[in-house]
Amino acid sequence: MDTPEAIRPLDRETKASERPGDHKDELRLWLRLLTCSTMIEREIRRRLREEFRTTLPRFDLMAQLEKSATGMTVGEVSQRLMVSNGNVTTVVAGLVEEGLVDKRPAPHDRRVQVISLTASGRRQFRIMAERHEEWIADLFAGLGGADLPALMRLLGTTKQSIQGAIRRAGAEAEEA
Repeated sequence: MDTPEAIRPLDRETKASERPGDHKDELRLWLRLLTCSTMIEREIRRRLREEFRTTLPRFDLMAQLEKSATGMTVGEVSQRLMVSNGNVTTVVAGLVEEGLVDKRPAPHDRRVQVISLTASGRRQFRIMAERHEEWIADLFAGLGGADLPALMRLLGTTKQSIQGAIRRAGAEAEEA
């Protein structure tokens, strides 16, 4: 059901566009990128919840484990997902309970747990990953044939610009 435009909540970009003179182009670009990312994430979360009764953190964790034939430690997964070990441990507990993930002591240190997808977890993840790919394609279906490569190129340049600014800021902080 569509929400009438008059009562639809405003996103950050729309708020900034109401008074464009108050915002520089770079800020408006950042807000547009943030808005797009937020919209995509919100829709993927909704579809995962409705179709698979799962969450994005569970999907993301399973995606990391699917890439590893031998499993990963909680610390390795938390580094890749850029979340705390506690967050990963909580998600893993639910996946273990459902029989989608297995935990075993690491051969080099029995205090460390190695987690991996079970056969059932791999099957379920592959189904979800296929649908996820279809959803992403659907969300970008409005882009024309040349739009996607152009956007990828521009976002690559954007990423390099951001990385350069971060390096410069780090160098300046070291000098101070």
